Amino acid sequence: MSTIIPDYEKTDMGNIQIAPEVIEVIAGLAAVEVEGVAGMSGGFASGVAELLGRKNLAKGVKVEVGQREAAVDVSIVIEYGFKIPEVAGKIQDNVKKAIESMTGLDVVEVNVQIHDVQFKNQEKVVEEDTPVNRVK
Repeated sequence: MSTIIPDYEKTDMGNIQIAPEVIEVIAGLAAVEVEGVAGMSGGFASGVAELLGRKNLAKGVKVEVGQREAAVDVSIVIEYGFKIPEVAGKIQDNVKKAIESMTGLDVVEVNVQIHDVQFKNQEKVVEEDTPVNRVK
């Protein structure tokens, strides 16, 4: 998939073209910056890539890019205890601002799908009644 180059990206020196994968990475990084996001939720292919040791920064992100506009779908895992509508709204704002400021494209929509809730790991509590070894 390639983007169609808008007129403002044609210069005297040549053309400027942004790959959709770059926009996916920008959106993914902007989404995980939001407090309450535990991580991105990718599909089967993302899971296999991670098992093979590849860090997929575009995990859980799909973009559709036109001449001057972009639409983004973001799939996330949210931390337990955060208000989902508030976190989703912050994700939409952050992703939109990041893509528009870095690429110059207008972001017409940012769809956020919540795929899971992650609970904080509870630390094991050491009980005070633990028997003490008296014999050495």
